[in-house]
Amino acid sequence: MDLELRALTKRYGEVTAVEDLSATVRPGQVTAFLGPNGAGKSTTLRMLLGLVRPTSGSARIGDRPYAELDAPRRVVGAVLGPDGFHRGRSGRDHLRTVATAAGIGPGRVDEVLDLVELTDAAGRRVGTYSLGMRQRLGLACALLGDPPVLVADEPANGLDPEGIAWLRDFFRGAAADGRTVLLSSHFLAEVTRTADRVLVIDRGRLRFDGSLASLAATVDPEAGAGDAAAIETAFLRLTTAVAA
Repeated sequence: MDLELRALTKRYGEVTAVEDLSATVRPGQVTAFLGPNGAGKSTTLRMLLGLVRPTSGSARIGDRPYAELDAPRRVVGAVLGPDGFHRGRSGRDHLRTVATAAGIGPGRVDEVLDLVELTDAAGRRVGTYSLGMRQRLGLACALLGDPPVLVADEPANGLDPEGIAWLRDFFRGAAADGRTVLLSSHFLAEVTRTADRVLVIDRGRLRFDGSLASLAATVDPEAGAGDAAAIETAFLRLTTAVAA
C-alpha cells in the first residue's frame, strides 16, 4: 500500500514547519525519513496519521486520508514514542485493552507479544520495562491489526546497540514481508544498514528522494550504498546549505 504526500504544507502562524512536500512511499522496502532535529519530520508523520491538520496539500494512506480509513489499526501501525502506557498495567493487559477498543480478537495479543519477543515479560508491569522493552511494546500495539503499513518516529532514540540491531532486523523483516515501512531518524550510521530508500528533509522542504547509492553518488559517482562517509557528506551538504 502506497503512502502519498502531495504538496504537503503546515504553518504555525508565521512559522512554516513543512512546505510543499511531495513524495510516494512504496511497499516492500524500508524508507528512512532523514533530517536534523526540527526539520519537519515529526510534523509530516503526524499529518500522515491525522494527528495534525495540514495547512494545504494532502497525505493519503492508499487512496484515503487517515481519518477516512474504516479500520485504521488494520491498515497502519504507528510507533510515535516509547511512552503513553499505564505504568501499573502489565504489557499483556495494555495490549488487551487496545485490542478490545479496536475490535481485534484477544488471540492476537499473544501473537504480537511473540513477534516482538516480549512473551516472557508480558505479565510484568510496564513501569518495570526498559526503554527497549517499551519500544517493543509500542511495536506490538502497532502490529495488533496486522497492518500493511508501519510508521515509526525516531524508533531508535535512546536504545543500546543490541536494541538498535533488533529494530533493524524487525523493520527489514517487515519490508521483506511486503509491508510499507516509513521511519524517521537522524542516525545516519544506522540508516545505512537499514534503509533501501531515503527522503531528506531540512527546514520543512524535501531536499532528496532516492536510494542510498544515489545519495552517496551526489558526492562521489563511484560511492555505493555502503559508503557511510559519502552518505554523511551528502546529508550534511543537503541540510547545511544556506539558501542564496
